[in-house]
Formats: sequence, structure tokens, C-alpha cells
Amino acid sequence: MNRLFDVQGKVACVTGASSGLGRSAAALLAAAGAHVVGVARRSDQLEAWREETNGLTASVVADLSDRSSLVDISGQVAEAFGPPDILINAAGINTRQHADEVTAEGWDKTMNLNLSAPFFLAQAMVPTMKDKGWGRIINFASLQSRRAFENGISYGASKGGIEQLTRAMAEAWSCHGITANALAPGFFRTELTGPVFANSALAKHYADQTCMERNGEPSDLDGPLMFFCTNASDYVTGQVLFVDGGFTAK
Repeated sequence: MNRLFDVQGKVACVTGASSGLGRSAAALLAAAGAHVVGVARRSDQLEAWREETNGLTASVVADLSDRSSLVDISGQVAEAFGPPDILINAAGINTRQHADEVTAEGWDKTMNLNLSAPFFLAQAMVPTMKDKGWGRIINFASLQSRRAFENGISYGASKGGIEQLTRAMAEAWSCHGITANALAPGFFRTELTGPVFANSALAKHYADQTCMERNGEPSDLDGPLMFFCTNASDYVTGQVLFVDGGFTAK
């Protein structure tokens, strides 16, 4: 059974590792024995994350919304421990603008970070995964991959794209032993959802919308993430798993 969920010695790249669910994912894999490279813009928070881990970590400070830099970022990631076996695309942004207020700049930044970066970073890392005959790509989808929320048109469009991107990645690369799946978290208390949890009534409203009558904790994603990162999910690809306490079931 342990072999099914073993990441010992695997090299993992986690984007958005400086905070939120990306940071939790990076810490989880490091604790499980993977060599983890965290990628994010904020060097101070990346360094704080590294200090919390077990020494099997490295970091790359980079702006993933700059699409022209993604191939170079992929090379920097490989310098620490070698080319990644696992890519977790957790970095994201939500401008929370009404459709009438969305700007071209905000739209482009959202699409570049939430949708373009996961694809082009994966594209740069896939060749070495093909050589190994094994790879894991885990994207972060969202409730908004399928549900419309107020002031979420650009974010929702990008996360709807992630669902289809995940299927297309699976179709393109799974014949080489590379699976592509996505996690779609419900409402978790993170920096990105700060405006939700700052309003206790709103946070309770979303908790009441779930079957479990509570919002998510970062540890609720640990099991699903490890499943997608390991041999336990060898025959699972192109799927989106909603880890939302049953929010989408109601």
C-alpha cells in the first residue's frame, strides 16, 4: 500500500508555493520525501516556506504571468534536483471585478497566470517526463470551472479553461505515461479567498451550501493531491476532482 502513495525521491515543481494551497501542497510533498522546487513571485515568503521544510526544497523567484519567461523558468527549476517528475500548477489570481468593470490588463494577467502558465510550463517539462515514461501534472481548477459567481467572469473563464486544458493534456500526453488531472477546491481559507472569509456571514453562507456544513481546511486536499501525484492514480487521467464538501452536489 505504501508503494502506491510513494513520492520518495521524486522531483516536484509547485507553482504558487509562497502562500495558500500551493504552499500547503509544497510542504506536503517535501514532508513525504519529494525534492520540491517552489515557484512564486515573493522571495520573502518563499524563503519562509523553505525554512519550514526538511531541506529537500529549493525555490525559484519568478513572475509566471510573463509567458515569454516560462521556458527559462522550467530550466531554473531543473537546476536544483533535475527535471521534475511532478508539476503542480497552483499559482493563480482573482481580480474580483464585475463584467462591466473588467479591464484588458486584468483580463490578460488572469489568463496568463491562471491558464497560459499551466500549459506552457507543462509543455516545457513534458519532454523529460516522456523520456522517463512517467509524469504527473496536477492543475488547480475551481468551483468556478462550472459555476458562475459574482464578480468572477475573468477568473471563471480561466478556470473553465483549466478543466478543458486538463482533458486536452491527458489526450496529448498520457500515452507516454504522463497523467494530467485537476483538483477543484471549494471554499478554503487562503490569501486568494480573503475577501470571502473577511465577511463572516458570507463565509457561513458558503459553508451552509456544502453537504458537510463547513468550509475546507488545507489538510482536506492532502489525500486527493497525493493520489494524483503517485502510482495510486496510474489509470486516472483527464479528470477534475471537486474537493468541496459536497458544494456542487447540492
